[in-house]
Amino acid sequence: MKEVPVKIEHDGKWIVVKAAVGEDRITFPAPVNQEILFKSIFDLDERKSILIVSAKGNPEIVARIASVEKVLVILKRLFLAHCNAYRLMAYFMSPAIRGGVMIKNAQWEKGSIVVVKTGIWFVSAVKQVCVPLSDVAAIELTKRDVQGKQTDVVRIDHVESGDVVSSLILCPLSTLQVLANFLKDATKGMDMKGTELDALDQQVAMLVYSGMDSHAIENMLNIPHKQLDAIYDRIIKLGIAEVVTIRREVQLTTKGVRYISDATKTQTN
Repeated sequence: MKEVPVKIEHDGKWIVVKAAVGEDRITFPAPVNQEILFKSIFDLDERKSILIVSAKGNPEIVARIASVEKVLVILKRLFLAHCNAYRLMAYFMSPAIRGGVMIKNAQWEKGSIVVVKTGIWFVSAVKQVCVPLSDVAAIELTKRDVQGKQTDVVRIDHVESGDVVSSLILCPLSTLQVLANFLKDATKGMDMKGTELDALDQQVAMLVYSGMDSHAIENMLNIPHKQLDAIYDRIIKLGIAEVVTIRREVQLTTKGVRYISDATKTQTN
């Protein structure tokens, strides 16, 4: 076993330890005293420089691990290679498209697709990219130009920092169809009936998607602020939007009115 320096959350505190990494497990010494078999891992998430590992156990194990980038790359590679997940070998391009525009220098990479409980991982010799299932906006079997030929690929649209980003997967057609169906099933919790919003609500949602702010939407649709707020409440309740900025409306106090009055007199004298 090799030892690597990590920080692991234990009893609400971050503990610095040397974890022992073997071919099939990782072991954390005292005071953590915990062992995780790679094959028992069913979920892996990454937030900034922290890996969140979920594994079967009694009780279920959830380990939050932090370390330097070099160590995290090694751990991710081991976890993803041996964890309990749907995986296949494929070529992928992730990210490939951002905001409808092909990303400059985007290239096909040979690697594997690993689907865990909450995310889709794209893993190659130099890359480990995770797309959370909760951020997946669409999955479709489509065609792309690959080396001058129209080729079947799976396209995954996902939201990243407010932008719609697309990743592409290339492998034999029969495998692509199985993958597309599997991914659609894994993300079916995001599906909606399509009847939850009326025409005006849908129009507002589309304008939000296009990047318009509240003031511009009110002017475009000729609706008052209170009506737009009511529409926002409905789409937020459905989970298809979230609050990023609260716009405040203010009126001057007596002190404010007096200040403006005095300032106006000063300017006219």
